[in-house]
Parts: sequence; structure tokens; C-alpha cells
Amino acid sequence: MSAPDLTQTLSRDRHFLHNALKNPKRFGGMEAVQKKYRKSHEAYLKRRAALPQPQYSGDLPVHERLDDIKNAIQNNQVTIICGETGSGKTTQLPKICLELGRGAAGLIGHTQPRRLAARSVAERIAEELGSGIGQAVGYKVRFNDNTSREAYVKLMTDGILLAETQTDRYLTAYDTIIIDEAHERSLNIDFLLGYLKQLLPRRPDLKVIITSATIDAERFSKHFNNAPVLEVSGRTYPVDILYRPLNETDEDEAETDIPEAIVDAADELARLGEGDILVFLPGEREIREAAEALRKSPLRRNDEILPLFARLSAAEQHKIFRPDGKKRRIVLATNVAETSLTVPGIKYVIDTGLARVKRYSAHAKVEQLHVEKISQAAARQRAGRCGRVSAGVCVRLYAEDDFNQRPPFTDPEIIRSNLAAVILRMSALKLGDVAAFPFLEAPDQRYINDGFQVLLELGAVEEAV
Repeated sequence: MSAPDLTQTLSRDRHFLHNALKNPKRFGGMEAVQKKYRKSHEAYLKRRAALPQPQYSGDLPVHERLDDIKNAIQNNQVTIICGETGSGKTTQLPKICLELGRGAAGLIGHTQPRRLAARSVAERIAEELGSGIGQAVGYKVRFNDNTSREAYVKLMTDGILLAETQTDRYLTAYDTIIIDEAHERSLNIDFLLGYLKQLLPRRPDLKVIITSATIDAERFSKHFNNAPVLEVSGRTYPVDILYRPLNETDEDEAETDIPEAIVDAADELARLGEGDILVFLPGEREIREAAEALRKSPLRRNDEILPLFARLSAAEQHKIFRPDGKKRRIVLATNVAETSLTVPGIKYVIDTGLARVKRYSAHAKVEQLHVEKISQAAARQRAGRCGRVSAGVCVRLYAEDDFNQRPPFTDPEIIRSNLAAVILRMSALKLGDVAAFPFLEAPDQRYINDGFQVLLELGAVEEAV
């Protein structure tokens, strides 16, 4: 018998078969090894024969670059796709991978920074493939795994994929991994990018696609040995920016003024014509306060007020993504709607310019959630949300000078996190020495030392570490 072709087997069996074929005696003899090969080969052929056949509507910017994207994925282990929100990359990339035959040897793993996005993106891709959710396309988030054995595409949060490295060191369940919204630079994303950099030489059959909505693409490319970068334009119409700063000088008073300012801005936008409004707020409490103010407003009484945050049930979520067009909708969202999700039909945006951000206090030795001003990049992302269906208007509830003084980009989470927690997590995931780990942006050695010191004081690590 000629040497079996391991590319025609399931990715999870390849490492075993590679070793077993070199030394069959150790694994029960050549007949037993060939039986294992045939079983894996047949399962691979069965999956390949049943691969979904994607259709493209042709109306998304990503469709204009289909051939370029296919060639880049086919010819490179890592591909960076840089495209504005609304370009269609999130929903179309898994379909492009299926068309290339990916998903037959293992799953196409597709990560999202948030649970809400993982669930809604999975439902959207399943719908486009004409499949029920949990069949060809599944999703896994904390406390909820809706993925069948027959699935080809698996949506999940980046934290879920990272946790899977504990039981599947080489991520052999996957033949393709898409890291979406990598520009968000959460700790999980930074961990994954470092982990994948170490893993790729050991998994030459694994394809990795990284998407970013901002100009961070060059940094990702260098991290992966100058991987090719493809740019996809966003489908955007012009957006007018109106500045309506709150009058209060005292920040605490200004915060109580926000619901009132949102009502005023919504009234102003409603006078401009028909169209749904998306409002960005820092958190669930602020969303509830704004919703109450809008419902009490005589002019907004007939509008449909829809909250959008992480703990939303699937039924409430469907209301947001299935507009009936009868009433003007005002969607009140956290920054989950900034990049991860495209809310359909939005013509206007009201931006409070605030987000809830986790920061480590070295003095108090705790991580705290603070309401902070967002970066210029985040503000542009928010404004771009109303230029999807037609020319839009964004009302910023802060001054233009305030915008110009903000930092250009949001700090990566690793720069503002307690490194004691990072060190513990790396130890649990067996990721090796923090200083040697290939982070996209290495933390300062002093902070690493401080982190170890905190763990020593707590008795969480030995002195030898």
C-alpha cells in the first residue's frame, strides 16, 4: 500500500496517524493503524461530500474582492482582512472558507468578542446557508453549546476558544480559525494571537484569518511574519456630525443629564425625517434610565424603544435584528453595537462618548470598572453605524474640542489589566513564561514583577516562579 494521504483525514486524527504510521508496532500493528486511517478517511470524505454550497447575494463590499480573498486564504497560512464594519466580512468569510473546502477536515472556528455577537452572527450565517441553527452552523458561549457533530462552522467567544486549548492543545478540532474584530485587543484576543503564533509551525494544515476594522492591520501582519493584508472597503454613505455638548461642568451632574440630552437629540433627529436611531451608552443601568426617559417623552411615546446589551434573551435580540418597519425604533446599546454587530436600518446615531472600561488600580490592588471617554477610533466606528443604508447623522453629546483631545485608539486590555490575573491565567493554560510569550504588545517587565509579587503575597505561586 502506498503511503496514506493524511490531508484526506480528519485534522484531529492526523498527529496520531503520523506517529502510528512511522511506528505501527507501538500502536497495535499496521492493520490496526490502517483501520484507524480508513475510518478517519471515510469520515473526511463524508463531511467533504456534504459541505454546504454557499450562495452570494453580491451586494456587499466583500463580494467585490472574492477572488483575491480566496487566493490569499488558499496560498497562505495566515491572512489579515482589514475592512470597515458593514463590509460583510464577518458573515461572508466562513462561506468563502466552505467554498474552498475548509470545514471538511475539522470545524471552521469563528470567534467574536461578545456572546451576543456570536449568537446573532451564527443565526445569520445559518440563514444564508439555508440551514437551521445548530446544524451546519452552531455556536458556543458560556453555559450554552448549540453545536452538532455535523456542524461545519462554529461561532464562539474568544474566551471559549482559549479555554479549549486546555483540553485540545493543538486545536485539532479545527482546520480553520477566524479571529474576528481583532482590533478590539481584549486580553483573550492578545492571548489567542500569541498562542496561534506558537501553534502554527506545529499545525501546517491550520489556516488562520484575522479581521480588523482599523489600521492596526500592519501590526498583525508583522506579528505573523508579514502575512498578506487585504483591504475591503466599507459600504458607507456620508455621515454628518453634530456636536451637542452637555452644559454641566460637574461630571456627576452631567451623567444625570444624559437621559434628558438623549431625548432632546432624538427629538432633533426625528425632525430630520424617517429612520431608526442607535444610541450608545456605557452600560445596562444607563440604558434603563435612557429607556425610561424616552418612554416618558410625549414626542417619543409612539417609538419602539429597544435595549441591546449582553444579557439580552434570544427573543428580545430577534426584535432588534428583524425590524417590522411600522414604527421608528430607538435602539439603546452598549459598545457591543460598535463593531461586533450591525443593527439593520439605522439612519441616525446618538453617541454619549462613554464606555465602561476595566482598569487595574495598583494602589488598591483591584480591577475596577470605570465609565471613561472613548477613543477617537471608537467614536468614528460609532458614527459609521448610521452610514449603512443612506446618508446619516451622528449627534455627539460632547464638544468637538473634547473629541480632538481624546486618544487616537483604545488602550489594549493588557496595558490596563492586573498582570497577576494574566500570570495566573497563563499558568492555568500552560502558556509558559509571561516575558517570553509572543504578545502583540509585550507588557512592561516592572508590571510583570509586580504581578508576581501580588501572587506571592497571596500564596498563589511559589518563590521559584
